[in-house]
Amino acid sequence: MANMFVFAETRGGVLRKVALEAVTAARQAADASGGGEVHAMVVGGPGIGGVVGPALGLHGADVVLAVEDPGLSLYNPEVTSATAAARLREGGYRAGFFSASAEGRDLAPRVAGLLGTSLASDVTSFEIGPDTMIAEHPTYTGKTVTTVRLAGAQALLSVRPSAVAALESPRVGRVETLAPAVTPGTARVVVTAVETRGAAKLDLAEAPVVVAGGRGLKAAENFSLVEDLAAAFGNAAVGATRAVTDDGWRDPADQIGQTGRLVSPDLYVAVGISGAIQHLAGMRTSRVIVAINRDKDAPIFKVANYGIVGDLFEIVPRLTEEVRKAKSEQ
Repeated sequence: MANMFVFAETRGGVLRKVALEAVTAARQAADASGGGEVHAMVVGGPGIGGVVGPALGLHGADVVLAVEDPGLSLYNPEVTSATAAARLREGGYRAGFFSASAEGRDLAPRVAGLLGTSLASDVTSFEIGPDTMIAEHPTYTGKTVTTVRLAGAQALLSVRPSAVAALESPRVGRVETLAPAVTPGTARVVVTAVETRGAAKLDLAEAPVVVAGGRGLKAAENFSLVEDLAAAFGNAAVGATRAVTDDGWRDPADQIGQTGRLVSPDLYVAVGISGAIQHLAGMRTSRVIVAINRDKDAPIFKVANYGIVGDLFEIVPRLTEEVRKAKSEQ
């Protein structure tokens, strides 16, 4: 048996979907080892452990390590990394799990550096044994998958969002208070504010459906077609290619690709996107990809599960209508 550590990410005092995915991954690893425990660390303001503890326990956490302080309501990289490293060092965990989110990509390398241990980033699958730890992650803008072997008695993994489905595996999830390793008020770097997009918009990394548009839409005002289709699904976020954001049609935060957001939704609908390798790197791990493009030779069709060759200005409104109809019949 081997115990696993998880950093459970929150935002605004609310548990993120990627946190439940990371806990599920750790639960799977602990069960495969013969039934070890999963200890999930959550950092935030007073009371955060009681707020998120039930959900973490429902998804497989035996223990919720609550690091609570008024100065930790916002992510503090120095305090969080020092506290996570100290717990990993003292707890004798076989592995530490993080999310390959924006916050996780900042945190996991800091923790690995403090511990002097191995880290596999953006992992899509893994296998942990008594003496070996193997992980796979996309490389070369997603054109290949690299298998890495992590050395040492302990190693860290950051899991790509949506690579592991969040599954229920109920445990007690008892909450234990853990003191921060660094006093928040003495930290050298302090986050004073976090700007978020409109609350009504789904986060690209957490949306089960993503509808993305490219230059095939021809003009910024035509992005209403993408927005209408996303609204018809009801649980969809809107994304865009780099060319579109460079032209100012969409906010840079909507960009999906190698230099933008990485997404792996259950359904990805590519509207007027040719499929440049830079864009494919950000979405090719989506579970189902639907491409709509008038060019039958567009590279996007090589990764698509379903392809529609035709005029998007005719296809997308009809598809939106059919989605609305199907939703109304549910």
